[in-house]
Amino acid sequence: MTLSADTPIPPSTRNLFSDLVRVLHAHLPHRGCRVDAADEPTPDDAVLRALCHDMRSPLASLEAALGSLGGPLDRSRELLDLARAQTAQLSSMLRTADASGGAVRATSVRLLRDVVLASVDAAGLPRRQLTVVLDDGAGEVPVADARVQRILTNLLENAHRHGADRPVLLRITPSEGWVRLALTQAGVPVERLVGHLRQSRPPLELTGLGLWSVQRQTRELGGQLSWTDDGEDFTLTVRLPDR
Repeated sequence: MTLSADTPIPPSTRNLFSDLVRVLHAHLPHRGCRVDAADEPTPDDAVLRALCHDMRSPLASLEAALGSLGGPLDRSRELLDLARAQTAQLSSMLRTADASGGAVRATSVRLLRDVVLASVDAAGLPRRQLTVVLDDGAGEVPVADARVQRILTNLLENAHRHGADRPVLLRITPSEGWVRLALTQAGVPVERLVGHLRQSRPPLELTGLGLWSVQRQTRELGGQLSWTDDGEDFTLTVRLPDR
């Protein structure tokens, strides 16, 4: 359904959206959101804490915008734009949370090209913004661990959330027992990004959680992280064992 600026919003639709927001709001835990600093947090602990911290404000804004759609029609475009923006932000948060939680190992082997396609679909990065290059043989590498897809999804979602629509190049290269996943984008805030990659504990917010998850899951898989910055383009490289 497409809504124009002068389209009245049926009460049933407004109520449906508002009910949905209230359900999401209610399911964010009010207790149990703290992780004992003395304990090593699990990925699920980190995701729960970050969601508790970050999602309440956009949910409140979305609920307020939807609740006002029955007002004067000259405000409908502004309210719809606000609702769309808040919905997009929430979707992005949920993608980051999904890709940052505890990964369950896959029970069957998939080819890396299929994992790449699934990661691109899950990340929300517009296709026009992304170029994917699979060097010879890369697409045929077998993958039997869900963490590879989570790493790729987090890298792409991070580029989507913080890249200001700048083009992204993902290049995948097999090399003597390793697979190299290299993501390149211009205009990256290098200091902040590298700071997230160097954190041993997860951040409180969803910002940085995906990159913390990337380094953690890379380490668990026996891989390596590196990066280069030529002053214009920043390239983050994940090397994983080919197995």
